[in-house]
Amino acid sequence: MTPIGFEIHDHSDCIDSALAAAEAHCADEGLQLTPIRHRVLAILLAHHRALGAYEILDVLRADGMNAQPPVAYRALDFLVKYGFAHRVERLNAFVACTAPGQSHAPVLLICRNCQAVAETQADSAAALGQAASGANFAVERAVMEAEGLCPTCQGILA
Repeated sequence: MTPIGFEIHDHSDCIDSALAAAEAHCADEGLQLTPIRHRVLAILLAHHRALGAYEILDVLRADGMNAQPPVAYRALDFLVKYGFAHRVERLNAFVACTAPGQSHAPVLLICRNCQAVAETQADSAAALGQAASGANFAVERAVMEAEGLCPTCQGILA
């Protein structure tokens, strides 16, 4: 899987297809993708970097939507719970998932310079699963984070 966030791509198609996938998944599962949840997901998709809740609130306020912190946090909790977004612990922020509705072990690559975030996958999920089963622990969700420099900050992409 190519990490999305560090390569050049059709960003509007990326946003449109992710929103359509979220809408379809919610319809199939009987979940409510409310207008605020939809807008918060769209905000996350519009950036390929992690956003804090207060950054999201600023965009919601600019849109004229209810911009109280509990509204944003409830929307983010829903998006994370159902796999449409990931919480980036390192940054205390959130990023849209690049493979919503798919079973995967995300690895978030975080640029320490520009804070861009790309999602990819690693085979570490198998090792984690083996370690957990050895302890009779059932892993329900795991996200690995790695910090470094993105191609742009390394001077590889201009």
